Amino acid sequence: MGQKVHPIGFRVGITEPWRSRWYADKKNYGALLFEDQSIRKFIKKEYHGAAVPRIDIERTRERVTVIIHTARPGLLIGRRGAQVDKLNDELTSICNKPVAIRTVEISKPELSAQLVAESISEQLMRRASYRRALKKSAQLTMQAGALGVKLQISGRLGGAEIARTEKTSMGSVPLSTLDAWIDYGFAISRTAMGVIGVKCWIYRGKYSDFEADSIRSRGR
Repeated sequence: MGQKVHPIGFRVGITEPWRSRWYADKKNYGALLFEDQSIRKFIKKEYHGAAVPRIDIERTRERVTVIIHTARPGLLIGRRGAQVDKLNDELTSICNKPVAIRTVEISKPELSAQLVAESISEQLMRRASYRRALKKSAQLTMQAGALGVKLQISGRLGGAEIARTEKTSMGSVPLSTLDAWIDYGFAISRTAMGVIGVKCWIYRGKYSDFEADSIRSRGR
């Protein structure tokens, strides 16, 4: 029996913030949850090129605030904000409420597990060597400042008849330590020979160290 726990779900409410931040009664909870899922699916599908690993949603009675983390904010905002205005109208039609959009730029996409997983997925769809893709991605992540990285791909690798799993890791990835900042990402690569799943774990350090650094910087 597998003992696998989602690294982010394991830490949510302890060291990781919730991705949806709102309260609803039992009658409306399901509809709002479905709405959140529709917003995330729509943005990921229509703005895939903007490299969006995470979407946070906050709600009040009057407004929905969508916080989009992106490595390419220019593609999301568009020239003179035209693209973001279009996105605002589309999300308003989904929610039937006024929507406010905020973007958060990701300065180091190599440290975002979801973006690393999606990058490997795209390389596999372009028929790149899976061993080279894994090794190069792991090296770039470590060079960007990660303390550890683990990559895993599963499926018909290289067009083999029998599916198998290939793994690579560098540094340390303490999955059981709640104080460890483990970023996790999953992507699917749809190749001509079948579907290949890509998983990525990145260890960025301890939450307590980052909190201490932010307190010191505020004190300065």
